[in-house]
Amino acid sequence: MSAFRTTIPAVAADEPMIQLLSADGTRTPHEEFDEVLEAGGLATPERLRGYYRDMVMIRAADLEATSLQRQGQLGLWASALGQEAAQIGAGHAARTQDYLVPTYREHGIAWARGIEPWRLLEMFRGISHGGWDPHELRTHPYMIVLGAQAPHAVGYGMGLQRDGAVGTGDLERDTAVLALFGDGASSEGEVAESFTFAASFEAPVVFYSQNNQWAISVPTSVQTRVPLAQRSRGWGIPSVRVDGNDVLAVLGAVRSGLDSARAGEGPRFIESLTYRMAAHTTSDDASRYRPGSEEEEWAEKDPILRLRRHLAGLDEIDEAYVATCEEEAHDLAMQLHHHIHGMKDPDPMIVFDNVYSEPHPIVDAEREAYVQYLSQFEDEEAGR
Repeated sequence: MSAFRTTIPAVAADEPMIQLLSADGTRTPHEEFDEVLEAGGLATPERLRGYYRDMVMIRAADLEATSLQRQGQLGLWASALGQEAAQIGAGHAARTQDYLVPTYREHGIAWARGIEPWRLLEMFRGISHGGWDPHELRTHPYMIVLGAQAPHAVGYGMGLQRDGAVGTGDLERDTAVLALFGDGASSEGEVAESFTFAASFEAPVVFYSQNNQWAISVPTSVQTRVPLAQRSRGWGIPSVRVDGNDVLAVLGAVRSGLDSARAGEGPRFIESLTYRMAAHTTSDDASRYRPGSEEEEWAEKDPILRLRRHLAGLDEIDEAYVATCEEEAHDLAMQLHHHIHGMKDPDPMIVFDNVYSEPHPIVDAEREAYVQYLSQFEDEEAGR
């Protein structure tokens, strides 16, 4: 009899999923996460209403961006529709000094870190390479390359170790890194390599994978034979699977993981089960490969509706607050609409400003060559 196992466990049933809020808003206690939420003051009624507002706002911005792309105002847009709790929860779980490394769909992360949505539109319009100062906001510019977030995060985390910013016990100084990527990106070799280095050097990194069920048109059931949460354990990295449409479960898992990493206990992996309600991007048609019945099933698990039901059960939200949030969200969408129509192309010379921290002769030569190139068009315009 062979020593190798031939039976393959069912993906969904073989790994427990931690859930604090059910789809109908019912609260389930969880000893570890409840303690984390209580210690951080992350689950007060005021904070819960804030998460609700954040999710409503970012959904409105998301839908407006999709509309703007259809109007030809954006080259592309990757919607986060349905993943609001997975992102707002993770963004608010991080401490101010933590460094976040997002992919191209983390609009809720950007919002939670204080990045204005119009900065995202500039990038997808093609007039900005990043749009914000990553040092000021402790959030790396969006990375389009799949899986690239992981090695960057590990490298940054190893740098923090060398700076003595890990495991000192100083909550204001100790820092961790949150690497965000999807289920599809988790199959990239860079992620596996990152697990190796993170585990070997006990880097202060939390790998946070939003399993939205589809890597473009490939379902998770085809991508992997075991739950994503089990993959990291082969490297000795502790992991957990949580309900990504449950903002409290996400908050508890990410805060707990970051606290451990910050304390010098090494990396963690979180699989956040959610659903991509929209297409992969605006260049994709999800109806060609995804059944409508599946979308209807996940619509019943909507993260915004779930939190609203929970707050209503606590008598901590009323129709007036809901209406105010919706009005603010509408105003934000209109602001984005007007802003993008007023956007001007930036000075092309700024591409040379942030290549190196100090002047470099090669960059100076390239800048001069580009100036001469642009002058040709000025001469042509003047001669007309």
